Amino acid sequence: MGFQVRERGGGSVRFSIEGVEGLPEVIAGADLAGLIVGALAEPLEDGDILVVTSKIVSKAEGRIVHADDREQAITDETVRVVATRENPAGGAPTRIVENRLGIIGAAAGVDASNAPDGTVLLLPIDPDASARSIATGIRSLTGARVGVLVSDTLGRPWREGQTDVAIGAAGVRVFDDLRGQADASGKPLAVTMPCVADELAGAAELVKGKSAGVPVAVVRGLGHLVGDLDLPGARSIVRPADRDMFRRGADEAYEEGYRDGFDEAQAEGPLREA
Repeated sequence: MGFQVRERGGGSVRFSIEGVEGLPEVIAGADLAGLIVGALAEPLEDGDILVVTSKIVSKAEGRIVHADDREQAITDETVRVVATRENPAGGAPTRIVENRLGIIGAAAGVDASNAPDGTVLLLPIDPDASARSIATGIRSLTGARVGVLVSDTLGRPWREGQTDVAIGAAGVRVFDDLRGQADASGKPLAVTMPCVADELAGAAELVKGKSAGVPVAVVRGLGHLVGDLDLPGARSIVRPADRDMFRRGADEAYEEGYRDGFDEAQAEGPLREA
């Protein structure tokens, strides 16, 4: 799949995204770098970016747990509940939570699809470290200076549907910081900082798909985004709590505000009577 786009700094750039087919079923302890290189139809080149589905990373790292009850696994991976809604069709409620990685999404990233019966997959413990390990292995095997993104699927607030985003990154500039530059009409850009790692993860999903058995894609033509392996990882994409304007779901925020107001009124009551 090829694309031609207008580059943000002016001019145009062509890039392509191709799925890597033929990877075997990944098991715990598998050498992902070796498997990916062995399945490539064409040699990698400097500046290529590999987008790797988190599911095969989790399998290789043994992040599979026996859990007949997926809900308990979600609870175990949850740091903070953001919102809970009952399922109108019955069954377990939908839980939007913050997981151990600081990522906010449904079910803490716990996934039962494409996992053996009676098991669920957890997200990698440190996706940035996973990406560095894969990138280091591929660079060593091929001699090509490549970057690696580890992707997962998330919903978006205020929008239906899901898209893939980067939860791990190594050797890739996750942001294209345009602050201080000018737009096409010469006006200064004050807050423009596209998250190119998420854009690449979403674009790569167009060739990987959810059921095609293609867990890796190669992006070519965007070598200006590839750099050293110690570049900031995808953890830097997570917005800090003090800048999060939507820490709670609407119902939860209302309930918390009502409770705090009631407690404050109760505390001030005796003082008012005195």
